[in-house]
Amino acid sequence: MKQRTIGNTGVTVSALGLGCNNFGLRIDPEASRAVIHKALDLGITFWDTADVYGKRGGSETCLGENLGPRRKDIFLASKFGGPMHAPEDKNGNMKGCSRRYIMQAVEASLKRLKTDWIDLYQMHRFDQQTPLEETMRALDDLVKQGKVRFIGFSTLVGWPFVDMQWTARQLGTTPLTFCESEYSILKRGAELDLIPAMLKHGAQLLPYYPLAGGFLTGKYKRSAPLPEGARITKGERYQGMFISDTNWTILEKLEAFCAARNRTLLDLAFCWLLAQPVIATVIAGATKPEQLEANVRAVNWELTPAEVAEVNEISNKD
Repeated sequence: MKQRTIGNTGVTVSALGLGCNNFGLRIDPEASRAVIHKALDLGITFWDTADVYGKRGGSETCLGENLGPRRKDIFLASKFGGPMHAPEDKNGNMKGCSRRYIMQAVEASLKRLKTDWIDLYQMHRFDQQTPLEETMRALDDLVKQGKVRFIGFSTLVGWPFVDMQWTARQLGTTPLTFCESEYSILKRGAELDLIPAMLKHGAQLLPYYPLAGGFLTGKYKRSAPLPEGARITKGERYQGMFISDTNWTILEKLEAFCAARNRTLLDLAFCWLLAQPVIATVIAGATKPEQLEANVRAVNWELTPAEVAEVNEISNKD
């Protein structure tokens, strides 16, 4: 497994990360255990979960029950801020980025994960009801207490990222080390402001939906029915996000690019991301051990600058 050093942190993680949102949701405990053990065996060391994954706590619980002494072998990321109360509880307050809730949420995550520390603790959503200074000070306290090593933010754009880094400097608190954002060959919006801001103000990008919901796996064809049971097939929201005439045309050109080099679309989706600036690791979920094996093989291709430029041109929608 390829390794990458994260910015100036001195931390080294696998080029391929494991997205843990399937645990406790799309796959049962036995299937989750098989994926977890295979990921450990393959040397995947960056693992990304959240308290809300797996129907509010299921993913973290699954990891806590299966990692055991191997917990120390991985870089474990989790998130807070999404609603952890029952959907029908309209007045529930188990959410947000207040100091009160952060301290409550981290203890609950540590308990579910059966660990003493979280390597990366990320705000899942922006909380406009809480002063940013309150959030940053609370997270800094968790770092000082040793319960959290690094902090980050998920689903962020450029200007709030800069605001958070500026606030951390003014307060003398821990800055963001990571930002998690949607980014793929088909979804390149992060290049507009977030990536330039990260290059200037520091932090590493964790791209989610690297395979565009599965659209970049090679199993989708314009003239064929959508594959049975696939995420895009089952979800109209995903179809609206990724399926369009423009994307079909791009997909076909990318497939031709790969065929000329005897590589797969899956290989290209991962390795194009790894060739971009500020990428820490590429997070990809899996429901079967064999998917992990294919993902690990995929990250071994290194694109040349000319190939990166050609793919950029193919995927440019302007």
